[in-house]
Amino acid sequence: MSAPAAHTLGSRPRLSIDEYVAGVRSGDRANLAQAITLIESRKPEHQDQAQELLLKLAPLAGQSIRVGISGVPGAGKSTFIDTLGTNLTKAGHNVAVLAVDPTSARTGGSILGDKTRMANLATNDKAFIRPSPTSGTLGGVTRTTRETILVCEAAGYDVILVETVGVGQSEVAVSEMVDFFVVLLIAGAGDELQGIKKGVLEIADMIALNKADGDNETRARASAAEYQHALRIIAPKDKEWTPPVVTVSALENRGLDDLWARITQRHTQLAGGGGLAAMRQQQQVRWMWAMVEDRLVAKLKAHPEIKAMVPDLEKAVTEGGVTPALAVDKMLKAFRT
Repeated sequence: MSAPAAHTLGSRPRLSIDEYVAGVRSGDRANLAQAITLIESRKPEHQDQAQELLLKLAPLAGQSIRVGISGVPGAGKSTFIDTLGTNLTKAGHNVAVLAVDPTSARTGGSILGDKTRMANLATNDKAFIRPSPTSGTLGGVTRTTRETILVCEAAGYDVILVETVGVGQSEVAVSEMVDFFVVLLIAGAGDELQGIKKGVLEIADMIALNKADGDNETRARASAAEYQHALRIIAPKDKEWTPPVVTVSALENRGLDDLWARITQRHTQLAGGGGLAAMRQQQQVRWMWAMVEDRLVAKLKAHPEIKAMVPDLEKAVTEGGVTPALAVDKMLKAFRT
């Protein structure tokens, strides 16, 4: 049975499952936003309804190109996404941008901030921007980003761009929920090869040097050559794809068509050989285990006895009277009991 519409989610009435499904399928933005809010809620009654909703939307999802975009601070991610997304809508695509906001765990996401950063897409009726707080999740990925992708796909968005906090946290989490992972960098910011972790290069499907314009264009091309050389000595994650290094200027809208052509080339390659379906199936299994960890930790922290123990345990660990391992054992023993 679907939940009655009389219930509320925040200040808005909570719809029935059938109303959510109909609204998402029709592309109603307000309904789509409310459905995502339902999925993001940690209330047990909301989570039950969210899972029922996801089961009904699942057959409508999966038809998009999912692209993760990460980058060093100052690389121009917002301008890059704004320009790329605008290009894609002009080419007939419907674009959803999931902009993960590491600073908004308290406020629930800064919609105004994302509209300011992506002014063109914010007023584009073929684009949908959704800010989500990380709530402390490593890598700048909210725990429900994967589910939000499915809902946006069911709403008809055929390109999903997931913007992450930036290089240096858990980019693996991002790469394991998308089809293609782009690392956005800039030249002229010091020793680039020292400033990026080897692990990020190992999971990147492409490196894009942004701000390749004006006096910086020559430096960008030189940096691109350095990265291309670095990639040659790193074992690729897929022997059928060598990550390209490209130079682009989001400000001048140069190089983005070539960048997108390479992304679609790889997507077609994966889809044609069955690799895309296999990759997404593996991602689903890893998602399951990630959710197991998330929910177990949430239950652990909410346990009354453990909540009462934590202040004393933290004090004991700080003072050296108890090792972290012993503190963990005490909490787990209380949890099991």
